[in-house]
Amino acid sequence: MTSLIAKRFLQFLHDELAIPADSLAVALRSPEAWSLHQLPIVLWQYGLVTIEQLDSMLEWLETA
Repeated sequence: MTSLIAKRFLQFLHDELAIPADSLAVALRSPEAWSLHQLPIVLWQYGLVTIEQLDSMLEWLETA
């Protein structure tokens, strides 16, 4: 996940949604999370984000 959009998305998760780096690291260990559009689902499935944060992530990805 090294594209510009992926970097912007990770920055959004950190800055706007205040998702801790260790939570992202846990989710990124899952092979499914390496797909940018699957990362929000993995974070939610692991219980690392709320449903509201999940909605925000999906909206961001729609408009990116």
